[in-house]
Amino acid sequence: MSSGTIDIDEFENADSDEFEEQNDTERIVQFLDKNDDRAWKAATIAERLGLETDGVSAILSRLKERELVRHKRPYWAITDDEERLQSAYRLHRHHQTADDQYGEERLEDLQTEEMEEVQ
Repeated sequence: MSSGTIDIDEFENADSDEFEEQNDTERIVQFLDKNDDRAWKAATIAERLGLETDGVSAILSRLKERELVRHKRPYWAITDDEERLQSAYRLHRHHQTADDQYGEERLEDLQTEEMEEVQ
């Protein structure tokens, strides 16, 4: 896809939203979910997805805090808790839909003079 073209068969067989731009977290989760029969090093995930290793490591750490990935140094794998993964995906889509409908919320827009500054 990086060349700006894809095979017409790939186009015809794809879901209608398959080519929408995804953020790095979505790409990592989908990669691990599609390859759930293996555990991966962060550097390998980064290489496969064309991302920076440090960025992938940071994202994986955040996903681990949310119990969406498993980690045994140096390998990472998607959670085996399907219900948790599906729930996180639904919540993500809900937020994405709300952002699309109403615009993204920005903290600075919500702050008032009475609010204490968070450092």
